[in-house]
Amino acid sequence: MEELEFKFDTQLLIEGEDLSEDDIIDYITENIEGDCLLAVGDEELIKIHFHTNTPWKLLEYAASLGDIYDIVVENMQRQENGLQG
Repeated sequence: MEELEFKFDTQLLIEGEDLSEDDIIDYITENIEGDCLLAVGDEELIKIHFHTNTPWKLLEYAASLGDIYDIVVENMQRQENGLQG
């Protein structure tokens, strides 16, 4: 089977104050390698979706912005291979 370039599908919510979709997207794009980035929401709640090999970097950054919850990290390579992600 083909290896995925970025194997962890990482999703979470950030609850905070003065959150900015644009600032979050810029930081992640510049500092964390990955693809399929989505950051949507408003100044108090942002949902992040990102494929990366270093989900802990995304979680650390997100935690610096506010409370994080509904965290899901799935190994898409295992799913591709028919295993539980």
